[in-house]
Amino acid sequence: MGGVNVHREPVESSSLSSVGYDARKRLLEVEFRNGGVYRYLDVPEDEYQALKGAGSLGRHLNHEIKPFYSVIKVRTRPRQAD
Repeated sequence: MGGVNVHREPVESSSLSSVGYDARKRLLEVEFRNGGVYRYLDVPEDEYQALKGAGSLGRHLNHEIKPFYSVIKVRTRPRQAD
């Protein structure tokens, strides 16, 4: 998965800050408000569209995507200053 650059767009969500999708590679990329970025593999485009249209993006991600798709961590959240 190295070298893949998924363009993310800002979203209105209490837990997510941006989401993006690469249709050719079927990759869904999600950035959380805490700075963590995760890439979900082999996600159909209609699932990405359903996420974008969901009333609660975080709830949709937790119930409809996380349990069913493999994930890789792209970036962990930044370290907090002491």
